[in-house]
Amino acid sequence: MRRFSYLVPLLVLSLLSVTAWGGQESHDAGSGHGEGPLTTYLLGIVVILLAAKLGGEAFERLSMPSVLGELVVGMVLGNLFLVGFAGFESLKSDRALEMTAEVGVILLLFEVGLESKLHELMEVGRSALLVAVLGVVAPMLLGYGVSSLFLPEAGWYVHLFIGATLAATSVGITARVLQDLHKTKSKEARIILGAAVIDDVLGLIILAVVSGLVTSIGSSGEASVELLDVLKIIGKALLFLAGVIIVGKWVITHALRLGAHFRVPGIPLVLSIGHCFAMSALASWIGLAPIVGAFAAGLVLDEACFEVYRQRGEREIGELVHPITTLVVPVFFVMMGLQVDLTSFASMNILAFAAVLSVAAIIGKQVCSLGVIEKGVNRIVVGVGMIPRGEVGLIFTAIGAKLMVGDEPLFSPSTVSALVVMVMVTTLLTPPLLKILFQTKNKS
Repeated sequence: MRRFSYLVPLLVLSLLSVTAWGGQESHDAGSGHGEGPLTTYLLGIVVILLAAKLGGEAFERLSMPSVLGELVVGMVLGNLFLVGFAGFESLKSDRALEMTAEVGVILLLFEVGLESKLHELMEVGRSALLVAVLGVVAPMLLGYGVSSLFLPEAGWYVHLFIGATLAATSVGITARVLQDLHKTKSKEARIILGAAVIDDVLGLIILAVVSGLVTSIGSSGEASVELLDVLKIIGKALLFLAGVIIVGKWVITHALRLGAHFRVPGIPLVLSIGHCFAMSALASWIGLAPIVGAFAAGLVLDEACFEVYRQRGEREIGELVHPITTLVVPVFFVMMGLQVDLTSFASMNILAFAAVLSVAAIIGKQVCSLGVIEKGVNRIVVGVGMIPRGEVGLIFTAIGAKLMVGDEPLFSPSTVSALVVMVMVTTLLTPPLLKILFQTKNKS
């Protein structure tokens, strides 16, 4: 018991927060007014963050990604109404919490962009490129087929978006597993990580195109899209990425050089986060997903941009951003879990949909192993390493749940639940499988 004594203060704080939240809810319900939206928001943030850390800790101790703990604890909070406690139902529709979650996603993709090196993307081997392309095309086709089978009444654009949700690989989770296994220098790891980053870029372009198509359908009310419209959206996405990489890099580089003359602290962080938010806003303004701009903003910030600050003994930008993401990113995953309605799994059709989606997601990434052309590389290891959808799959799912076609969301609550299960299955499966495969390889 002594090993877990450090959890007692955290549990006490959690109970106090839940009690305060319950008191606030009761006050609001009984009097018709509360202490104000700020009080509700602050208590909601405390409940979500503490729950996220408790859930993340539990999963970390089980040698599983903490992001799954944050997702699961959100599912628990969101389904307590099944046992007669509806105190957290208002969290699901709190607009301020939703905005915080959206900012969390933007900063998460910015951080992923920071960790991805543009020159490494340009120099990556042919195997990584082929693996990435196959790893996007195959899951998209399979996802489209599975969606068509289980949701025959849905439009083609729903099937296409579900296929896109199956396409992207979570580079963060894969990298963490390989790091824990001390295999980041292996040939398989280099191919997996290179392909996963390209996978993310391709996935974001696909997201930009598909969400653009859905938005145009939603505004026109027609489910048919001309080829010219598709080409316009693709061109818009590619021009935006090229513009951020060329023009955006020049702007932020010179802004950081100018900022080096300032004496006030925090200039590199303010300029970098400002660059991220500006590119996200620009992406949204031209009809692309804000996370596309956030990823591109992080991608163009390399070590050379911060050389002056490094010489002054200041911390790296990744170290400065990490505490912020640690605070706001878990809000997204808990809020995502809150949207999962466990009652939807009372339907055998939804359970079957989730199961077949998971199988399609796994098989789709095994196809990508055919792209490995180097000798002496274990193709199965590469295929398994590309399986986890993790936070990327959840981001696609969240966007699909918010996009509107007419008066209806693109993804119904039951579809969201099935996709979340797919994300959890693919993410849970990868760490033990990679461990077994590397151990087998070492023995042979």
